[in-house]
Amino acid sequence: MWPAMKVFLWWFIVGSTMALAVIMLQGGIREAMQTQGSVWGLKLVELLTTIVGGGLLGGCVALILDRIKKS
Repeated sequence: MWPAMKVFLWWFIVGSTMALAVIMLQGGIREAMQTQGSVWGLKLVELLTTIVGGGLLGGCVALILDRIKKS
């Protein structure tokens, strides 16, 4: 259980960082900073879900590949 959790957490962090890097390259952070009013909250939620989604994708793929490697 714990080795799988360590693999997942490591690749979750890597996937989240890569998603954040892509957002920064595309100018999404700048766009969010320039947003005014109530749209700011929506834009922030959109960015956070993208970052968490990248982390989940990285972690889940790593778990699948780890399980394949072990069998």
